Amino acid sequence: MYALVDAVSYYASAEKVFDPSIRNKPVVVLTNNDGCICAVDPIARKLGIPKFIPYFQIKHFLAKHNVVIRSSNYELYADLSERMMNVISRFCDNQYVYSIDESFLHFKNYDSLIKDWHQYGHEIRRAVWKETRLPVGVGFGTTPTLAKAANHAAKKLNGYNGVAVINDDHSRKEILEKMSLTDVWGIGSKLGKRLNILGIKTGWELANQSPKAMRSQFSVLVERTVNELNGIACLNWDEVRQDKKEIFSTRSFGQRVTEYNSLKAAITSHGCIVARKIRKQRSLIKRLLVFASSSPHDDNYYKKSLIYEFPVATDNTLKIAAAISFVFDEIFLNGVNFYRCGVGAIELENCQFQQQDFFNTSVNNQELMQCYDHINKRYGNGIIEVAAAGQREKWEMRRNFLSPGYTSKWHEIPKIIC
Repeated sequence: MYALVDAVSYYASAEKVFDPSIRNKPVVVLTNNDGCICAVDPIARKLGIPKFIPYFQIKHFLAKHNVVIRSSNYELYADLSERMMNVISRFCDNQYVYSIDESFLHFKNYDSLIKDWHQYGHEIRRAVWKETRLPVGVGFGTTPTLAKAANHAAKKLNGYNGVAVINDDHSRKEILEKMSLTDVWGIGSKLGKRLNILGIKTGWELANQSPKAMRSQFSVLVERTVNELNGIACLNWDEVRQDKKEIFSTRSFGQRVTEYNSLKAAITSHGCIVARKIRKQRSLIKRLLVFASSSPHDDNYYKKSLIYEFPVATDNTLKIAAAISFVFDEIFLNGVNFYRCGVGAIELENCQFQQQDFFNTSVNNQELMQCYDHINKRYGNGIIEVAAAGQREKWEMRRNFLSPGYTSKWHEIPKIIC
C-alpha cells in the first residue's frame, strides 16, 4: 500500500499556524513581488477567488470581502514543511518527500499491523494537526498514482472527510469516475485535450484503455499511468521524481535596477541559490547561463544572456560567482532599467560519476561548501554569502504583506504574555 499525505492549501494554511486570529477568515497568498494569487484557502475558495489571477485585478474584491492578504514567506513555509514531514515519518519506515507539502509513504508488509487504513489516515491527520496546526489530506492506494487519486478525493470530493482509500475495484471505480482527466497525476492540460478528442473524459475512462495502445499513440508515461490506475505499480521513488536536468533561479525586481553593483549583486545572489540547489541533488555545473533584461513592455526592450562553460564541472559557489563576474560586463548596459535577471545551470553532471580532466584539476571544495551550507541551514539563508552578492535592499522583491518570521528570526519569535 502507498499513501500520499498532502497539506491543504499549504501556503495559506501555514500563514494561520502562528496567527489564530485569521484561522476562520479567508486567506490568500501572493507570488513574488506580490504579483498574483498563488494560494487560496478553502474559505476564500468559496468566494470564487481563482488562483494565479493578478492581485491588482482583484484587489477591491478582496477588500470588500475582508480577505486576509499575505506575501509569500518562504522561510516560514520551509521550516513548517520540515516539521510536518518529521511528524509524518513516524507513521512509516519508507518515506519520500515529493514537494514542500507532499510526502509519499510506502507500506510494505504492513497488512498484519494496520487493519483499518481509514482509521490510520485519521491518526496521521490528527498528529500533524496537533503538532504543527497544518490540515492535511491522506490518500491510500495500491500504486503511487492511485494514492495520488485517493488524496485528491480526500481533499476535494464530498464524503471523504480528509481520508480516502483505494484498495479494491469498487473504491477505485467510485473515485476515478468522479475525477476529470487532468486531475489524474501525470496528465497535463495539453495531453488531456488530446485524450478528450478520443472521447476519454475521466480517470475511469483512461483506466479502461489498452496500455499498449496508449503507448503507441502517446508515450510510455501514459502507458505507465494506465497500468498504475489499474493497480499495477510501475513507479519507484527514483522515477517519481528524478534529478532535475536544469536548475534556474530567476526573479523580477521589487523596483527597477540601474546601478552596476546592484545588478551584479542580484545576479550573483541567484548564482548562489543555483549552487545550493545543485549541491542538494549532488550535481555539478558544466554550463552556466547568465541573463538580465528590462521589461518587455518598455519602449526599448533590452535582454542579454551569455553562457559560461566551466573547464571542469563544479558546485563551488565561489567559482560560480567568479564566472558571473567574468561575463557581467557584457550583460550590463548603462541607461537600462533592469526589471529581471537570473542564472541557470543548463548542463549538469552527477558528482558521483564525474569524468576527471588530466590537465585541469578539480576546483571543488567539498568541506568548505558543506560548512557554508550547514551554517546557512542552521541560522537562515543569507547569514553568510559571497561578498559579491552584496546587500539586497535595493533589489529584493516586494513583499508588502509579509508575515513575521516566527521560526526564522529571533526578534519575531511569538511572545506569550501570561
